[in-house]
Amino acid sequence: MKPYLEEKEAVLKETGSSITGLTDEEAAARLIKDGPNKLKEPPKESIFKKFLGELKDPMTIVLIVAAIVSAVTAIYGGESLADAGIILAVVLLNACLGVYQENKAEAAIEALQQVSAATAKVIRGGHQKTIKAAEVVRGDLLVLEAGDAVPADARLIECASLKTQEAALTGESTDVEKQSAALQAAENGEVPLGDRKNMVYMGSIVTYGRGQAVATGTGMATEMGAIADALTSAKEEETPLQIKLNELSKKLSIMILAICAFVFIVNLVRSGGEAVLDTFMIAVALAVAAIPEGLSAVVTVLLSIGVTKMSKNHAIIRKLTAVETLGCTQIICSDKTGTLTQNKMTVVKKVTGDEKLLLTAMALSSDATLEQGEAVGEATECALVNEANKNGLPKGDLVAKWPRVDEAPFDSLRKMMTTVHQHENSFVQFTKGAPDEVLRRCSHILENGAAVPLTEEHKKHILEANKAMADEALRVLGAAERLYDEKPASNAPEDLEQNMTWLGMCGMIDPIRPEVKAAIGECRSAGIRPIMITGDHKDTATAIAKELGILKPGQMAITGAELDAIPDEVFAQDVRKYSVYARVQPENKVRIVNAWKALGRVTAMTGDGVNDAPSIKSADIGVGMGITGTDVTKSVADMILTDDNFATIVSAVSEGRRIYDNIRKAVQFLLSANLAEVLAVFSATLMGFTILKPVHILWINLITDTMPAIALGMEEAEKGVMQRPPRPPKESIFADGLSFDIMFQGFIIAAITVLSYFVGHRLDSGSWAIAESSAGMTMAFLTLSIVEIFHSFNMRSRTQSLFCLKKQNLLLWGTLVVSLLITAAVIFIPVLNKAFSFQPITITEYLVALGLAFAIVPIVEIEKIFRRLGQGKEEQPTNIGNSQCQK
Repeated sequence: MKPYLEEKEAVLKETGSSITGLTDEEAAARLIKDGPNKLKEPPKESIFKKFLGELKDPMTIVLIVAAIVSAVTAIYGGESLADAGIILAVVLLNACLGVYQENKAEAAIEALQQVSAATAKVIRGGHQKTIKAAEVVRGDLLVLEAGDAVPADARLIECASLKTQEAALTGESTDVEKQSAALQAAENGEVPLGDRKNMVYMGSIVTYGRGQAVATGTGMATEMGAIADALTSAKEEETPLQIKLNELSKKLSIMILAICAFVFIVNLVRSGGEAVLDTFMIAVALAVAAIPEGLSAVVTVLLSIGVTKMSKNHAIIRKLTAVETLGCTQIICSDKTGTLTQNKMTVVKKVTGDEKLLLTAMALSSDATLEQGEAVGEATECALVNEANKNGLPKGDLVAKWPRVDEAPFDSLRKMMTTVHQHENSFVQFTKGAPDEVLRRCSHILENGAAVPLTEEHKKHILEANKAMADEALRVLGAAERLYDEKPASNAPEDLEQNMTWLGMCGMIDPIRPEVKAAIGECRSAGIRPIMITGDHKDTATAIAKELGILKPGQMAITGAELDAIPDEVFAQDVRKYSVYARVQPENKVRIVNAWKALGRVTAMTGDGVNDAPSIKSADIGVGMGITGTDVTKSVADMILTDDNFATIVSAVSEGRRIYDNIRKAVQFLLSANLAEVLAVFSATLMGFTILKPVHILWINLITDTMPAIALGMEEAEKGVMQRPPRPPKESIFADGLSFDIMFQGFIIAAITVLSYFVGHRLDSGSWAIAESSAGMTMAFLTLSIVEIFHSFNMRSRTQSLFCLKKQNLLLWGTLVVSLLITAAVIFIPVLNKAFSFQPITITEYLVALGLAFAIVPIVEIEKIFRRLGQGKEEQPTNIGNSQCQK
């Protein structure tokens, strides 16, 4: 069957559907039979393939080669295979952890995709409901409106000025006008895809009008499914930070491998070519210590954790790059309705000569419906339908008396919509919209139940009343009527919307969200400028902006028409003056975004309508609305607000700053630890003794590096995170003295480790002389393991004293306890002790090692004091009892 050649009744019958849609039970059965409405996805990599991928890492290959060389040498020398076994065990454990983390990340992404999944409006059992697009089945009755993504191939059965954008399927860039009538086939019995005017297809977008269609194909049984094999899914881009860190890791790797080769050659020459294995293992130890192979992975984990946390707080991040950019945000351009306000419009004032007729006109020229005593639909129309219902005019009764027979849908250029209704043997047209626009098309006004000519005096009084309501921050809509003996021949707006009779105005208010005013204040203190953009009247927008603190003295409000009159070069200079934009068109938003971006400001832009997509895409952070937003805007947004709340944007910015701060802490911790290991191994090699073996460093990197770094990512935001200006977007991650901190702290940890080696050697042999010492190696291992854990506590804040942080990081404490227990087990349990070539130590020696490790804490505390003094401020003293030391 070719549904586009059949009458709609035949299509409904063939698909087993009706004008009331499928029942829930039938839809569920079809979903089980036909499967979800999804295109076939490429097969996922198997766990084994992922495991092999982990082993392809160059550093891992070096370790495997080292293990093989060590094993072969041990077998021929009749020695223990412990070193080789431990290296291989650590390699396999790291690979398993990598696979686990990759699977966990994939699961998290899939979970977020479920939250942000496209939805579809369907009629089932006679009632409209919203379901996931993947749950649409053949025979479902789809409800389509401007901004919707078409969820399946479907045959139109009802159509009101419907237009779709089918470029994704046909390549045709212009909108396609649709119809519901059956088509006539060409001589070959076919109609080209682009000419099937009564069909809508998965992947297309409704750009205008509304309609209903019965689904004729879902999933792979769609036109899009037929070419699915040619489709490629977008690969997740690395964030700028990840790219920089990967480049840093590569450069460090090359440099360190060169140093390792140099050390290998020098030691080989020094030993006369005899100690090849020992020399090789020293070079491997140096490489393992130096290459921060886990750096980018840790950053990815921290970003993923942050994204998951943000999704639980109503902000779904669609691109990891957005997390970094959020912390740099300097301008937030926000819609007013539903974002700054509650989107619960309520009629509070009416100006009319016939209240019943005004409310009838307002309710009937709305698409909102009344279900169980509450209006469902667009917020403004809901307010009108609810008001009519409160006054004894329920929408259902009105529709029964005045059925709609035609319409000219609303669009933002006309700023009005018109519906035509049959009433007994005549027809009446109701038009509602912006009062000034409706009034311009009126020739009469209703007075004392009769239509009289509209005079200039009438217009003056109407416009004054309109302004008075707007000054009270009310949203005002006007209504008019036009009577006909016969149904109008044309539904074109220019034909209908003229010679109308003015009925009156309704004033509505959308209450401000209670949390937004505080969020605006937080923006200000964080160096972020909030901008209001709205389609409302300038006076309304100004009143609300002043109440919220968006419009400050010296700043201005401007309308879209006034903006259109300003040349680009002038606006580029004057954009700083304006904090409120009223009566704007979607193209104005793109201009506003580009003007701020031209000044180098990182700009966020919110939007919900289909025409907002260009501005959202142009912004550094495009923010889509999860409740009122169309599928189009959600698809191009970097972040989706599931509660449409401005305060959520501000909390997301705060979270973005926290994540970036914690990434910097993790980077500082990891690089200072790696540098310390390099300096310790390199200096010991030059002095002629082995301070640590590769297995020791591998163990330290596994236990005392990665987990604390991830734990640091869970650190709560520091005090004042939203009391400082945004960081420059091009600022290096090593800015603000981070490079010095890494070098200084790495040197101190290395010095403590080398000192611990000599102390252990002295306690064991009674001599300070440089020599190979199992006791010294044991002490160095113990000290380095614990000093890095203690140092991770230092990293909880780069400037504040550790003793001033009142809230505890329980995960970090957990890593401390686990590390202490495991390290003690390695040293005191005979089997492990022997495998790691350690010498049993006394409790005294153990406590000495702990004391040396703890020394990193006061040393870094002193450094922090100098850092605070250098910044010209002491935000909190190091005195533990001081009340200012609070987080």
